[in-house]
Amino acid sequence: MGARAEDFNDYPTAARSEYVYGCLKANGETRQVITQCSCSIDVIASLLPYDRYVTAETVLSMSQVRGNLGGQFRSSEQAASALNDLRRAQAEAEVRCF
Repeated sequence: MGARAEDFNDYPTAARSEYVYGCLKANGETRQVITQCSCSIDVIASLLPYDRYVTAETVLSMSQVRGNLGGQFRSSEQAASALNDLRRAQAEAEVRCF
């Protein structure tokens, strides 16, 4: 049984757009960078299920909060695992796309 398109395209358009927008802001707003950033989110989506991506993005955001709440996100084993998965996918995207 072959893979279906939805198996690799479960990231909502808005999530992909937000990623590309942030990537553009970080890397320069050129046509080449649009292509590279689009490639990058495609690679990440092929390696990391969307729910895992959301978890990692939440960890990144919440770990910046000061105090106990932020500390829970910085020290949680589950949070660290999700973040490591995202970082591995981002590293692979960097190699393939940039």
